[in-house]
Amino acid sequence: MPNIKSSMKRVKIIRERTLRNASARSALRTAVKCFETALAAADVEKMKTALVNAIQALDKAAGKGLIHKNMAARKKSRLTKKFNNFSA
Repeated sequence: MPNIKSSMKRVKIIRERTLRNASARSALRTAVKCFETALAAADVEKMKTALVNAIQALDKAAGKGLIHKNMAARKKSRLTKKFNNFSA
């Protein structure tokens, strides 16, 4: 534990941000997994809403710097491709 007051504050802030980032990352994974389960269940309506939610979650995470923007674009592309292949 640091002795300097500003260092103590930084440790506290880092701890809070780490928890917030972990929560956001978990929500992102859950959104993507929800799409995958809808794909496995072959439920088109559920799949469509899950895809929209997953894309929104990816955009939000990329905007906050949680994941790289290219990673978000790649994941969105792959999810959309799976959806289009299934519905075709």
